[in-house]
Amino acid sequence: MDTYQLDVVVTRAGVVESRHHVHAAVVGPGDRLVGRAGDPSIVSFWRSGAKPFQVMPFVSDGGLDDLGWGDDELALACASHGGEPEHVALAEAMLRDIGLEEGDLACGVHEPLSQRGIRLARESGTRVSRLHNNCSGKHAAMLARAHAAGWPTAGYERAAHPVQESVLAALADWTTVPAGALVVGIDGCGVPVVALSLDGMARAYARLAQAASRGEEVASRVVHAMRARPFLVGGTDRFDSAILEDTGGRVVAKVGAEGVHSVAVPELGLGIAVKVEDGAQRAQHPAIVRLLQALGILGSSLSPRLAEYLRKPIRNTRNEIVGEIAPAC
Repeated sequence: MDTYQLDVVVTRAGVVESRHHVHAAVVGPGDRLVGRAGDPSIVSFWRSGAKPFQVMPFVSDGGLDDLGWGDDELALACASHGGEPEHVALAEAMLRDIGLEEGDLACGVHEPLSQRGIRLARESGTRVSRLHNNCSGKHAAMLARAHAAGWPTAGYERAAHPVQESVLAALADWTTVPAGALVVGIDGCGVPVVALSLDGMARAYARLAQAASRGEEVASRVVHAMRARPFLVGGTDRFDSAILEDTGGRVVAKVGAEGVHSVAVPELGLGIAVKVEDGAQRAQHPAIVRLLQALGILGSSLSPRLAEYLRKPIRNTRNEIVGEIAPAC
């Protein structure tokens, strides 16, 4: 098994100001752990890394097709989007298709995650709403799942609701962890979220990568939608969109909160999960890019966007570059 050093440091004038310890698991065909950084058995909540699997019951039961939805809606259901006008309009349209509106979303309100989303909302005087929540697409798809199945839409976010029971069953299937053994908490957007080991997360993404490569319908549709609509998966300045676009879809990444990130590489049948021990998102991106380079998936010469994610300049209030966030080695 290969071992990697993925720690990230913050430097200023050559002095290390902060250090982030990074754990990772790399799983290949046959559910085999083929690479690690730190402790691949460390347990964390999967957060938004679970989204591609949370939408699968809706796809497999035909609800997506019954509504005439396609890649746009499926990509937004998997997204941690930036709250830009395009994301908001699509989430609103999804709700309108099932006779619902913003107030039916159980997720709360937060400012857009992309700088473009924040700027456009402020310039236009737009009231930030639940539609701007990065999980609004996931929630709209969950409401659509309840609508299509004839279940109550009220309370769809609760663990005992059939929507969430079907989601838990899907997560158990893809992670190979029995549903009764999964630790369940509440995510930032209000729906149940599971905790499991990094190698469990990576195993699910490896299985997703391999299933998509084999042409299995549900997995193929999810991966295709994310590849076909990278902007909807994240946004203008979001890492997941950048890596999808700059690798031509060879790398499918999904951010999670608290320093968690999951990656599928369909061509190689690989699944990757990364956890920054202290939860700092600023360390996720350098660690992922460095790991992808170590695996030979990315080369030493990177696109300008990915190069900046690998070595992120730190600017002061006068916009002067005064430091850097980068891999420790």
